[in-house]
Amino acid sequence: MAREDDKKREKPSPRFHGRVEGTGRVCAEPGCDAAGEFRAPPAEGAGYGAEGPRPYRWFCLDHVRAFNARYNFFNGMSAEEIHAQQRPFSGWERETRAFAHSGADVPPKWADFSDPLDAIGARFRRATAGEEQRKDGRPLSALDRRSLKVLGLAIDSDRRGLRTRYAELVRKYHPDRNGGDRSFEAKLQEVIAAYTQLKGAAAFA
Repeated sequence: MAREDDKKREKPSPRFHGRVEGTGRVCAEPGCDAAGEFRAPPAEGAGYGAEGPRPYRWFCLDHVRAFNARYNFFNGMSAEEIHAQQRPFSGWERETRAFAHSGADVPPKWADFSDPLDAIGARFRRATAGEEQRKDGRPLSALDRRSLKVLGLAIDSDRRGLRTRYAELVRKYHPDRNGGDRSFEAKLQEVIAAYTQLKGAAAFA
């Protein structure tokens, strides 16, 4: 049993060293006949060609190390494409699906229990006293309300209005729209955080 454990330790899992054995491929380096057991991106760059995903190249260990040492992710990109990849907020423009709110601040469902002393209902009313409520009855947490103020949105705003306002503010505060002036970055981060909070809130689900 101990000998088997020693063998396992000597030979690391393929998941960690990247070797794919028994593929029958030969190293893609010209003049090398060693087995191609290590995958590398296509020569044209990762992505899709006319006939679907471009095939990977396969190298032996020595040549995949040499490939990794000289690999340049930005090779073939224009200056504008490189700048877009390096922006601090790259990817924030993509819309993501909202998840349902946890429901911690949802009003009690009166049909679910008896409350003859109005203990639970009174507590909820005290917690929301003085706060403007949405016309559709959807709950807003304190963080939701703070985020609405950051975005300058009314309490009854809908998801479409949220997206529109977010796009306006991103354009307004993004350094690219202000001649590279990075003084607006703190405000932009506030806007992004507020939008992220609200798009997952129950009121905007």
